[in-house]
Amino acid sequence: MNRLVSTALLTIVLVSAGVASGQPQIPAAVRDRPARAGSSYYTARLSDPKAVHLEAFGAKGDGVTDDSGAIQRAVDRVQETVGQGVLFVPEGRYRLTRTIDVWPSIRLIGYGTTRPVFVLAPNSPGYQDRNAERQMVFFAGARPRATATRSGQVPSPPMSTGARGGQMAALPAGVGARGGSSDGRPGDAGPGTFYSAMTNIDIEIGEGNRGAVGVRGTYAQHCFLAHMDIRIGPGIAGVHDTGNVMEDVRFFGGTYGVWTRTPSPGWQFTAVDVYFEGQTEAAIRETMAGLTLVRPHFKNVPTAVSIDANAYDELWIKDGRMEDISGPAVIVSLEDNARTEINVENVVCRRVPTFARLRDSGKTFAAPGESYEAKVFSHGLHFTDVGATPEIADIFETTVLKAVPAPKQSDLVPLPPADTWVNVQSLGAKGDGITDDTEAFRKAIAAHQTIYLPMGYYVISDTLALRPDTVLIGLHPLVTALVLLDRTDAFQGVGGPKPVVEAPRAGTNVMIGLGIYTNGINPRAVGVKWMAGKDSMMNDVRLLGGHGTNNLDGTRATPYNNNRTADADPTRRWDSQYPSLWVTDGGGGTFFDIWTPSSFASAGMLISDTATEGRIYQMSSEHHVRHEIQIRNAANWRIYAMQTEEERGEGGFALPLEIDNSHDITFANFHLYRVISSYQPFPWAVKMTASGNIRFRNFHSYSNSKVAFDASVFDETHNTEIRQREFAWLDVSGAAPVPRVAESPVVLEAGSKVRKLAGGFFNISGGVTHPSGDFYFVDAYRQRIYRWNAVTGQVSTERDAPLDPVNLAVDKAGNLMVVSYAGTGTVYAFKPGTPIDQVQLLTAVDGAPRPGLTAVRAVGEWRVATDRATSLPAPKTLHYLSPDGTTYIAADRDFATGASSWGVKGADLLRAFGLASGRPGQAFYLTSEAEVVTWRGTLAPDGNLTDVKPFVQQGGEGVAVDARGNVYLAAGHIYVYDPAGKLIDTIETPERPTQIVFGGKDGRTLFITARTSLYSVRTKVAGR
Repeated sequence: MNRLVSTALLTIVLVSAGVASGQPQIPAAVRDRPARAGSSYYTARLSDPKAVHLEAFGAKGDGVTDDSGAIQRAVDRVQETVGQGVLFVPEGRYRLTRTIDVWPSIRLIGYGTTRPVFVLAPNSPGYQDRNAERQMVFFAGARPRATATRSGQVPSPPMSTGARGGQMAALPAGVGARGGSSDGRPGDAGPGTFYSAMTNIDIEIGEGNRGAVGVRGTYAQHCFLAHMDIRIGPGIAGVHDTGNVMEDVRFFGGTYGVWTRTPSPGWQFTAVDVYFEGQTEAAIRETMAGLTLVRPHFKNVPTAVSIDANAYDELWIKDGRMEDISGPAVIVSLEDNARTEINVENVVCRRVPTFARLRDSGKTFAAPGESYEAKVFSHGLHFTDVGATPEIADIFETTVLKAVPAPKQSDLVPLPPADTWVNVQSLGAKGDGITDDTEAFRKAIAAHQTIYLPMGYYVISDTLALRPDTVLIGLHPLVTALVLLDRTDAFQGVGGPKPVVEAPRAGTNVMIGLGIYTNGINPRAVGVKWMAGKDSMMNDVRLLGGHGTNNLDGTRATPYNNNRTADADPTRRWDSQYPSLWVTDGGGGTFFDIWTPSSFASAGMLISDTATEGRIYQMSSEHHVRHEIQIRNAANWRIYAMQTEEERGEGGFALPLEIDNSHDITFANFHLYRVISSYQPFPWAVKMTASGNIRFRNFHSYSNSKVAFDASVFDETHNTEIRQREFAWLDVSGAAPVPRVAESPVVLEAGSKVRKLAGGFFNISGGVTHPSGDFYFVDAYRQRIYRWNAVTGQVSTERDAPLDPVNLAVDKAGNLMVVSYAGTGTVYAFKPGTPIDQVQLLTAVDGAPRPGLTAVRAVGEWRVATDRATSLPAPKTLHYLSPDGTTYIAADRDFATGASSWGVKGADLLRAFGLASGRPGQAFYLTSEAEVVTWRGTLAPDGNLTDVKPFVQQGGEGVAVDARGNVYLAAGHIYVYDPAGKLIDTIETPERPTQIVFGGKDGRTLFITARTSLYSVRTKVAGR
């Protein structure tokens, strides 16, 4: 076994984008050699009265006739009739000459003894220009108005949340909108595009189509590509920009198999059982995709996964296989940034001489032999346990193989033969949303193993107990659902949990393509109680309720009242039911592509009292009031690409993950998000009690609101927490942390300790030191401005007028300048101690050099907005001059116009936790939470920044500078760097600091705002 561990300095080198030049090229004979077609997943024509069948629209499927028009008319018919549904495509070769637009929530499903193929014939017009990409299949976010005809109305995308809107800001700098144009083409699928899919249909790109891409689909939950071969030939990529999941997709040829970036909602992109062969640049090229690969196979390519230059990602590869990889198999960028989180486990390699390369430094990880297993490759910020000091580290553990083992078998269970399926409607079930279908289902379960459900809402009034081998198959979980009507008798009253569906202990049950809806007034309801064993599977299952749910008449349900604080019906109470999905009593198996967002449930998923092996791939559990996921008395689970989201109305006090008395559990590519409109602070993202051998690989906790989780992980047993929100590696042993040896403070006054000055606040920040030494700060939620008196040491209320104060500045005469959330571009001023009716509204003027004045800017942004032309922070073109004319606040147009995203203003003057002042020529520091970087620039006479460069690869909420040029950064605790960027001291704080400001009579008191409390500590040197 070979093991290499190293530590990297926190530096950054900017290099050109793209895959490394000079890569060996794969010979065309190897690249384009044929491979046996994949087997058909749906072998027979399925009966469904609500589905549309392609043959009714004149498609020939002979490989010669242009079938583009027929296919598009069929897709349109689905949208015009049922709105969300299925288009069945029989086997055949369908020649395309133009892009097929797939409208939201429509699924294209191929069937036959062989898969149907969409063929782009050689030299098809419009597909030759490599700089003008054109897709064969395009998943849209909405059907354009001119072509939408259903009931004469334009179909709207399904309701999306503020969270997902906020996620759009997570795109790399310089990346614009994802589709749509002035020529009438539809816009891209987006964060509110759910349930769209294409399965069991192959794609083939003929010669001469250098500008071709097979599929583009920037969609969200329950959207996928599955059971496809994509033969790219000379094209750019099989898939360019995608989202959610792939299953059993094979890519042959092309420049890239998959070329993608952050999915539109910001969640992970997960691909299971995918195969790549013969790409000329890289099998996968990506930027911040949250790339999660389970059992991938790469063959005859220069590089398996290439992360673009100047980009980070959370990359997880498990149980993979790599053969004949001529260049580095994995290329990693931004290697010194905590957002770069790379973990690979159990990848068998043959003729892969260089397993990985760090792009910026050029460091490589070489093979120990011709055949070997990469047991572990890891790069990123590592915690060896809770309480340990983290470091950027590399781990490369390999084992030389004498013989290459067979590939890992898939744990996605194949469906029974089609001739064994029984249509439940043929047995009397109606699926009309009215008739009670309970008895029809019970009879079907008793008599048949495999039950197929055509689209419909099947009313259930009592628990459906499955047999150990029962298989339930649907094709669209939004419109194929088992539903409880509100006030169903068997689910009323006070009592234990009662499931809609119950899978028996040790069963081999399968549920696929179905929705389970417990509605809102059924207090004993559990959607599914799962006790089936390790060889069972739940795939493409939606626990309905909340966002993305339909009413039984097919219209989209509205999950909120008019102020988003409850359901529109006050009798439908949030947090009134048991968990939606309960795995217990020895339950386990594979759970793939699950969405569980019902706010009526106490949790999206509860795993309890089981040691059976369980696997979760890509689950969205969100919008619950108390818990998203709970794990109690459980072991032996692997949870990859779990995503949680807390909404403003229901999720202010929600704990995403609770682990109690559990062990041997791995989480990889775990994303935890609070929506942009959140305002309620919450202490932890994960809470553990009496648990051990819990492994986290690639942990991403974030929010573009001002209330991201204060700590990522809290070990309640040992009262220890990790405040770092981004890390690649954490092993939780369950043992008590080793006490750290206290180091002598470098920057603090001898004997000084952090002390609490006042408490009881909601969420304070936005402070400034007055020339008198007094410290003024803001509790925005309570619309209060407070004063800490430097003489008395007491806190008092300075102003509580309802003027939405956010951030403060001060001029030389002592006037407070207040940046307000009210109106558009509102800044007002007042003299402390004056009556509340004395308010001066400041008017913006055009920015101009003001060499003798003090400039005030925001010290932080969630993600720093940059100018595309210069790559510098976007210029501030407006100034708000102070009453005494000595100071100005630099602002951008977004602040002046009140620009908002999903109803929330995001200008840096409002989003920042504080402002800082400086004079022309001084260094100014700007920090970013999302990018985990702090920059240093020079203040120009007009308040803009020049010569901006990364200062340290650490980012947080607040920055302060002392007279010696030491930089104090609030990022969980307070980290102090010397002017060269070397970490020289750490000041630990009882709560997560949001802002740090020097003040007091001598300028040596460092004030610390920290959510509910105000703290201070004395320093050796005064602030600048």
